[in-house]
Amino acid sequence: MQIILNILLVILAFSILIIIHELGHFALAKLNGVKVEEFAIGMGPKIFGVQGKETLYAIRAIPIGGYVKMLGEEGDSLDERAFSNKSPLRRLSIVAAGPIMNLLLAIVLFSFVSNLKGFLIPVVSEVIPESPAMKAGIVAGDKIIKVNDYNISTWEDFVTQVNISKGNTINVTLIRNSEEKSLKLSPIKNTKDGSYMVGVYSTAVERPTILQSISYGFKETGSTVKQTFQSLGMIFKGKASKNDVGGPVTILRVTWAVSKAGLINLILFSAFISIQLGIFNLLPFPALDGFWIFVSIYQIITRKEIDKDKIGLINTVGFALLLLLMILVTIKDVLYPIKL
Repeated sequence: MQIILNILLVILAFSILIIIHELGHFALAKLNGVKVEEFAIGMGPKIFGVQGKETLYAIRAIPIGGYVKMLGEEGDSLDERAFSNKSPLRRLSIVAAGPIMNLLLAIVLFSFVSNLKGFLIPVVSEVIPESPAMKAGIVAGDKIIKVNDYNISTWEDFVTQVNISKGNTINVTLIRNSEEKSLKLSPIKNTKDGSYMVGVYSTAVERPTILQSISYGFKETGSTVKQTFQSLGMIFKGKASKNDVGGPVTILRVTWAVSKAGLINLILFSAFISIQLGIFNLLPFPALDGFWIFVSIYQIITRKEIDKDKIGLINTVGFALLLLLMILVTIKDVLYPIKL
């Protein structure tokens, strides 16, 4: 019974992330007078659909992603309600709405959980004797605001930067008695789980107010966005291994493991995945929202039109390349699975 419940929770979590994203596109398309031909959850062959006044609402066979198909999205059209015939600013609002909705969803989920369970802040409550932190001079009450050049706004920020150091010396900037201090220390490896630590405990906000929870929701979302771009930078610089990169299979495996750890953990992981989905779609690659954002901004700045049929062709090729990449990453997930 528990296994069935976990499966349903995983399906529900992914469905909500996709629906929220596509709902952003759908709502802004309608507000801007664009005809939406289909609102689909999943890809591939249709397994179920309901035809509305002008929009087909469908569930498709491959449970990965979804889309809002708009008139004129793939080429020129004479219809004034076509996406391609709208102004660059209107097109920008439509394509940006999906990723923005994912970020807003993450803020809501983080805020909800923090109000329910409380949260940790980067203020030292206790220092472990003989630890790197104690030897460096960190004391209880210190507020950590920066590690090297990275601003710290949440406890998770600090933990992440300590782990990224891999034991190399870091510069920790903190506030003590309204004065800013900088200390150098070298994190040590935890023999139990392989993580790195400096020997300090955070401060817990156990019963936050609504405003504190919302503030934390914004901070945690912002921190996750920064950490995601930092990870992407490491990948492009060749500093990440194949064990640091996962695809659909890895996401499903991790989500399944998280679902077994409880509903709260699944909600938090869903917030994390929602942010990843939003950022991935912002990349300026054909067939992603980021490509349309790039084209729209280019047209707003230059006031030049781009051949709509060429844009449609580029999108089609980009979509094919994305599918190929997804297949390759899936093969990698199967042959070289990430250890959980």
